[in-house]
Amino acid sequence: MRRLDDVRNIAALFVETDGPYFGLPGVEPWDHRRDARLYDGPWAVVAHPPCARWGSFWYGGPLNHRKGIRLNMGDDGGCFESAMKSVRVFGGVLEHPRGSRAWAHFGLARPPLCGGWVRADAWGWTCEVWQGWYGHLALKPTWLYAVTNRAPLALKWGRPRGDFRPISGASFRSKEHRARAIAKGWKYVPRVPSALRHLTPPAFRDTLLSIARGQADYGTD
Repeated sequence: MRRLDDVRNIAALFVETDGPYFGLPGVEPWDHRRDARLYDGPWAVVAHPPCARWGSFWYGGPLNHRKGIRLNMGDDGGCFESAMKSVRVFGGVLEHPRGSRAWAHFGLARPPLCGGWVRADAWGWTCEVWQGWYGHLALKPTWLYAVTNRAPLALKWGRPRGDFRPISGASFRSKEHRARAIAKGWKYVPRVPSALRHLTPPAFRDTLLSIARGQADYGTD
């Protein structure tokens, strides 16, 4: 693996079009218009491979299930494997939701719930971090896989304190239903809009870029 201490340019793989990685100096974004599986260097990477086929609803979710449609776990066109290999070869960090089945599938160690970096495999490190610490509207616990020249420094560990909105869960069928539920003591907290659920908060983006560059102190202060 190349030395990361002198690296300034970063390739951001599998990112949202016109999202938080666009327009940054020293960052080359690869969105759906480019095939990040074809990335061949030379820069370290921050990778956000698609997670739908690795999560709790990898089979397509209840709606598809009722229609008799069942997708295959891990059928992401090789995106996660490609992102993982890019991190191993060029250095950097990969992000996926907590509980991603890709960790077990590719032999990565499961990170501890309490936080802290542990060895994921022969190449890199893994940890669990909550994006709520970094400005996300939801708690959004996240797993990272990082390959750097040194053990990554401490992030903000554990469950954040404060009021956060759910990403998924039960919803009210109508305004009237919501009003009756609230009258019975329910606390209504609107879910994070779908357009915002997958976007990386700027502070978390900068933390991932710092990990990939291997140069900044991204500690707990």
